[in-house]
Amino acid sequence: MHDAKRIQSLIAQEVDSLIAFRRELHQHPEIGYQEHETAKRIQRELAAIGVQHVGGLAGGTGTIAHIPGGKPGAKAIGLRADIDALPMHEHGDRAWKSRVEGCAHACGHDGHTTIVLGAARVLQTLSKEHALPNPVTLLFQPAEEGGNGADRKEGCLDGRVLGPAIDQMYGLHGWPTFPLGVVASRTGPMLAAADAFEITVHGAGGHAAWPHLAKDPILTACAIVEALQSIVSRDVAPLDAAVITVAAMHAGEAFNVIPDTALLRGTTRSFRQPVQEMLHRRIRECAEHTARARGLRADVRFFANTPVTINEPQAVKRFERVATAALGADRVRDFGDPVMGAEDFSFYGAAARSCFFVLGLDEPSRRCPPLHDPSFDFHDSAIATGVEAMVHLALAQA
Repeated sequence: MHDAKRIQSLIAQEVDSLIAFRRELHQHPEIGYQEHETAKRIQRELAAIGVQHVGGLAGGTGTIAHIPGGKPGAKAIGLRADIDALPMHEHGDRAWKSRVEGCAHACGHDGHTTIVLGAARVLQTLSKEHALPNPVTLLFQPAEEGGNGADRKEGCLDGRVLGPAIDQMYGLHGWPTFPLGVVASRTGPMLAAADAFEITVHGAGGHAAWPHLAKDPILTACAIVEALQSIVSRDVAPLDAAVITVAAMHAGEAFNVIPDTALLRGTTRSFRQPVQEMLHRRIRECAEHTARARGLRADVRFFANTPVTINEPQAVKRFERVATAALGADRVRDFGDPVMGAEDFSFYGAAARSCFFVLGLDEPSRRCPPLHDPSFDFHDSAIATGVEAMVHLALAQA
């Protein structure tokens, strides 16, 4: 009913416009739960092609869209895109560089959003030619970067907001270590659980020339960072995997003033809940006891708990079968071992059979920087492959 050549032809007609849309998003990044203009752009595009949608979801910036199809009572295929950017500066001189100081699409969510929107365009055109074999629901989700926007899915997956309940969910992520045009996934755990933490060290400020009259929170914060690095090597079983990273430290404003406080921010990663709980306990103990030994106090707070991303076996088999038929066996790979990156796509797995897959961005003539690198930019040449994979996943026999 919907042959591969027809789909490729429709994608080819859309790709230039999609690239322009992706670059427009890239120039106007917005962080989690603040993606108001991004949501407006998405909704304008959906309205222009006549796709029914509802905005104002998941804290105000999420959008759900639906294209009918299938037999009466059929459950939907879900396609998800994350829409938020990162609070970081962008490097480079590309014409579509971020225009927002301190905010950048350095994880490729502009590409993910464009791909799902491109799938909506193609599917909507096909639906006017023949009824789609499955109902298709598209989720444009805010706040993936630490905000757990996927957990705020009230009514979006069970049919209460728009369309029937979703039976299968698919999401993708651009991946710099896989070749351009390749897709890959794996059954079971694929990405780690992740928590964020903050440690506030409370001391007593003073003049930098008389440190003995102060209680230096910076020195104690440095000692805490060093102590935390012993947890994985000495408290985690060698066959378990875990990461503790302190990624930010903020203290003081002047070169000659010892501040009252120092703030540490970081993340923990693992693949098993007991390990994650142990990391929490030991981080709290190391921080509090290290500070107390120096006559200071440390307050520890954990937040933004993201579960392990676990791909359901039948959803992965369907992905592999559909992607192989659409793209060719040489462009469908096994993801390999799980990695310590985290994804709030994991929340969808609790409500629907889910498969998360990656889309290669690397080519020899243009090496792709790592995710979250200030020079990262989603590869426009990968958009067509992503759209093709998503369209076929929406159309294939459920």
